[in-house]
Amino acid sequence: MKKITLCGLFLLGMSSMVAQEIGIQLYSLRNQMIDDVEGMLAKINEWGITKIEDGNDGTYNYSFKAYKALLEKNNLEMVSISAPFDELKNSPESVLDRAEAYGAKYVVCFWIPHDGNSFTIADTNKALNVFNSAGKLLKTNGVTLVYHPHGYEFRPYNGEFLLDYMIQNADNFAFEMDVYWFAHPGEDPVEWLRKYPNKFKLMHLKDCKKGVEGNLNGTSDVETNVVLGTGQIDIAAVVKEAKKMGLEYLFIEDESSKSLEQIPLSLAYLKEL
Repeated sequence: MKKITLCGLFLLGMSSMVAQEIGIQLYSLRNQMIDDVEGMLAKINEWGITKIEDGNDGTYNYSFKAYKALLEKNNLEMVSISAPFDELKNSPESVLDRAEAYGAKYVVCFWIPHDGNSFTIADTNKALNVFNSAGKLLKTNGVTLVYHPHGYEFRPYNGEFLLDYMIQNADNFAFEMDVYWFAHPGEDPVEWLRKYPNKFKLMHLKDCKKGVEGNLNGTSDVETNVVLGTGQIDIAAVVKEAKKMGLEYLFIEDESSKSLEQIPLSLAYLKEL
């Protein structure tokens, strides 16, 4: 009898869910992509994943045409592209051009420049101006801008947090929740989804090793990233709420050196849910 692998069982049971909801953030494979872009894209296809999010690494020294052909060869759709803060500020048109070239529905910004560990209301207002301005251009052309908080936004402000202020004043952009970077500063991702049910459009699924203490600096040891469902974050509750809220894409992100081994196990865990 033909042997069915763990990945094969996952594909048999969850092919429709993978195609519609579960994607991968390419930063998970940044180290492997340096030497084997084609092999890693084929590996993602083998896992049954079809939706991907750009991890700030462009086209890995391929021409855009050649890189896009590789994605198409492996049935991979770039549904979300990354854009640095300064590009959104100074050249939002180039961001739009890149999104349209990929056919991406989303643009994500991962970081707001700030001074060391100090993140202030001035930094927040600066970001709001940039995101609302660039987001208006993108929205007019059918693309949604999302910001990806990293934990330093949980500084107190007017009885709430700077992140509350940002969300409440986000007129032309939305948010991508990385559950690790909400839990790391001590917050409950599920509570935030419920608090702002229409503001989160995308999600990064990432678990944290049990016993790790968090901070408000947006930094941590990448080796604290563990297989989904084995760490200290209630991934099952988060996924359940995200599905209820209708988040379109949930991207697995594993920044550890063991990502190639851990991602299939995370996929198997998601199958169980």
